[in-house]
Amino acid sequence: MAKPLRYLAYRINSPMKLLNKSLIVPAVTARFLRSKVIGVGVTVLLSALLAMPAVAQDKKERETKQTVAMSQQVYEKLMVIQEAVEVEDFSTAHTLIKDLQQSKKKMSPYEAAQIWNLSGYAYYLQEDYPSAIRSYENVLQQPELPEALQQSTLKTLAQLQFTIEKYDVALQTIDRLMAIIAEPAADVYMLKGQAYFQMTEYEKAVVPIKTAVDMYRSQGKVPRENWLLLLRVCYWELKDFPNMLIVLEELIEAYPKDSYVLTLAGVYSELGDTKKQLALTESLYEKGYIDGKSHAVNLANLYLLHGIPYKAARVLENEMAAENVESSVRNLRLLSQAWYSAREDKKAIPPLKQAAAMGEDGELYIRLAQSYINLEMWSDASKSASQALKAGGLKRIDTANIMYGMALFNQKKLEQSRRAFVSASKDKRSKRAAQQWIKYVDSEIRRRDTLDQKLPEVEARTVDDILKANQQQPTG
Repeated sequence: MAKPLRYLAYRINSPMKLLNKSLIVPAVTARFLRSKVIGVGVTVLLSALLAMPAVAQDKKERETKQTVAMSQQVYEKLMVIQEAVEVEDFSTAHTLIKDLQQSKKKMSPYEAAQIWNLSGYAYYLQEDYPSAIRSYENVLQQPELPEALQQSTLKTLAQLQFTIEKYDVALQTIDRLMAIIAEPAADVYMLKGQAYFQMTEYEKAVVPIKTAVDMYRSQGKVPRENWLLLLRVCYWELKDFPNMLIVLEELIEAYPKDSYVLTLAGVYSELGDTKKQLALTESLYEKGYIDGKSHAVNLANLYLLHGIPYKAARVLENEMAAENVESSVRNLRLLSQAWYSAREDKKAIPPLKQAAAMGEDGELYIRLAQSYINLEMWSDASKSASQALKAGGLKRIDTANIMYGMALFNQKKLEQSRRAFVSASKDKRSKRAAQQWIKYVDSEIRRRDTLDQKLPEVEARTVDDILKANQQQPTG
């Protein structure tokens, strides 16, 4: 009786190790390949060796059995080679393979195929993928191979071609595989989709990937997580957000992860549904599933977008205090804007003052001046407006001059105020308001000058004479 063919055990580990070299081919493919090859390959080979040809068998059956037959001599030599491979004595293994291939004994196509099979595996373990590919291609060149061996070899060959990033060639190999399978399995469609994906042909990739996913659904199975992820990425690249939304919802239901919820929030943003984006992001943040360092600023912007400035300010302030968010000019300005929009002018001033000092930006100083004006802090307002005009880069110099003039006016600095309004009146957008201010300031200057005007001094003697004269006038 023939011994168990231990040399076939190499097929158990080969696919999984191969898949570990690349993230492209999912582990499910390795498991599928491993189970099919071992389950079918060993059964076919053992039955061929253990069954003796019978005279009563018809010609076609005898030819089939002869095709997969293996002599004891070849079997024993393959066992020796297998042992050399297992201890990683590859030099000896390749020498023995070469000697066996060059021997005078005529071998069956099946024996030749298994020798090339073992050769390919040895090269794979050495990470000599081009040589491994050549060996597996030689397997396929043998005539009348069992279907199971053809299929498993084509699948292994495609995965090796993935490993060396020959995706177009891998695609051709997958097409060869699908041509000999009446009903390709879902993982075969996935291989095809992955090939297109790596070639950045996302539209073509969607068709086989979706076919694989739909096949699982039709069987009442939950599609594998990495299949859904790949489909999600394809839809992202195609900017097909409605379909991406469907895939994400399925991912969250079947494989709940915070990262998927956050991605879902991003898709809602792309679809313009920022309310749902805010709801998801806020929920993740409050539960501690996302950190403030990466998401606080985005959450604050969402709060501001939906008219919730107080929450925006609190998130930014807390994360800055914890040093999770950088106190940059941009973030300080955002914090100040949040407090300002929440009508918290006093709280808006410190971050804005810090940002203005860091950036020397006229616009920041003018915002600071506005906050001081709201609080009727006229001296600080005029200083900030002056700094804004000096720093430059203002979108509306005329508005800055109006604010500067108002701050000076309320400090009773009328002439300085008037000059600021005159400067503002040079811009037609502020001309009318500036002229009204100028008119009002001029009236205040006249009133002030009138009140300050000194009356002529009258001597005491003259006053007495006037009083006496009044008393001597007749009554009646």
